[in-house]
Amino acid sequence: MPRRLAVSAALIVFSVCLLSGIEAGNTFAGTVSCALEAMVATLVIGLIVGVMAQKMLDENSKELEKNLEISTAKVETKDR
Repeated sequence: MPRRLAVSAALIVFSVCLLSGIEAGNTFAGTVSCALEAMVATLVIGLIVGVMAQKMLDENSKELEKNLEISTAKVETKDR
């Protein structure tokens, strides 16, 4: 999940920078270099945010599973 998030965001930023640079009348080389820099920066930030989100989801799912097991055990003991 973190890689998908980072790559998707990086490609969106690259295309937006490329289109806005061309529309502004900048040179092609300057536009592409700025778009590549923005893409790399967004990729790094996206990887960091994606890893943090994945860890948060893992922690929450473990806690929910633990609570579900406890509540299931309580229900089973009541049924006996």
